[in-house]
Amino acid sequence: MSSAANRLRVLFVDDEAAIREVMKIELPRMGHDLVVCEDGEAAIKALEEHTFDAAIVDLRMPGIDGWEVVDALNETSPETQVIIHTGHGNMEEAIQAIRRGAYDFLPKPCMLFDISTVLQRVADRRALTHRAIALESRLKAVEGTSNLIGDTPAMERVKQLTERIAPTDSTVLILGETGTGKELVARRIHELSKRSDMPFVAVNCGALPENIVESEFFGHRKGAFTGAESNRKGLFEVANGGTLFLDELGELDKTMQVKLLRFLESGEIRRIGENEAFNVDVRIVAATNRPLQDMVNEGSFREDLFFRVNTFEMHLPPLRQRKDDIPELALHLIARALKRPNVDKNILPQKTIDVLLDHEWSGNVRELANALEHAMILCDGQCIQVEDLPASITQNKPSSASGFSIQSFGGPKTLREIEMEVIFQVLEKHRGDKPKTATELGIALKTLYNKLNQYISQRNVA
Repeated sequence: MSSAANRLRVLFVDDEAAIREVMKIELPRMGHDLVVCEDGEAAIKALEEHTFDAAIVDLRMPGIDGWEVVDALNETSPETQVIIHTGHGNMEEAIQAIRRGAYDFLPKPCMLFDISTVLQRVADRRALTHRAIALESRLKAVEGTSNLIGDTPAMERVKQLTERIAPTDSTVLILGETGTGKELVARRIHELSKRSDMPFVAVNCGALPENIVESEFFGHRKGAFTGAESNRKGLFEVANGGTLFLDELGELDKTMQVKLLRFLESGEIRRIGENEAFNVDVRIVAATNRPLQDMVNEGSFREDLFFRVNTFEMHLPPLRQRKDDIPELALHLIARALKRPNVDKNILPQKTIDVLLDHEWSGNVRELANALEHAMILCDGQCIQVEDLPASITQNKPSSASGFSIQSFGGPKTLREIEMEVIFQVLEKHRGDKPKTATELGIALKTLYNKLNQYISQRNVA
């Protein structure tokens, strides 16, 4: 325990002088800083002057007993790990100790090895917590908060609605074209909510294969189906206490719509292979670029689920309807790509801005981000010139977001190759917008994903 990372600040409270004298020698020898108190009153005074990583507390002491010390620790220093150490312990007291938040329970007499082992676990737990905090800080430094960029009336309305709805637990439905920033708004709602310290879990409903959707959502028990080799938590459990963002909600099939509706009505989920349901506390924020009301009328989306998820509805404007936001938004996207808090506005000359303002941006913010990333690769690092932008922007021509060309096939085309050529032509027409592509082709979004994945696999094999 000589490592500084393992050194703990320990409070030791016991009314037996002999034990205190032993601990004064042995705990520093283990590498810990120590404060020793002979009773509860001295311990509570020590809490006013010091903070501790761990507290080893005897229960039976004259005057203020160990339980009162434990309560004081929970109130003033909840991060301190409490270890009950008593010669009068029984099962009832052990249970009470755990209920009061104690980290462990050691009966007297116990070996120094047992105390050392418990303190090592406390040190490991503290190190893990610090690593998690450090990782979160680094991620926030890189990604920044999910601030909504733009001062146009349309974006000001979005900001106002986000701030109003965030503190509640209401279900939110975000509507907007692909690339308008629906997930960003969902994250902002989470960040401004009382759940901000809990998980934000995002899932694209359209990208999940039909045979694993239920398992991904609700988890499964080992052996529940072929391939279920271990128990697994679903996304609802992972998001417990936080927010679950369901993107492409309109792609859920009728079976999963029923199960989602059941959760929204009861707050209960049940893992595949288990009989008992259990409650989770999850706020649902959903998003889609599909007209759910039309889907309800067609019978492809449940009306009762539509009303459940549509407690509060937000519409995100396409970029072409808020072009005045483009200069500020472009600078923000460049800074994010460069992992900087901000960039000099001179990185975008007025000629470049004029070209950006002239484009229609059918792919919205996502298309703008991709265009700027392309330009930053080609520019001299000082400023982005018009010629650094993709030809699809400077010439106002659609670009292929797929990154593949059917021309890679040699020789006569098979039926499969012709099918893929049509898919890529429609995909190019919609600038990589897969939901729009699937709609025009008259196939499900999952089917489109499967066909693209099969094509990629075929190319990799070739």
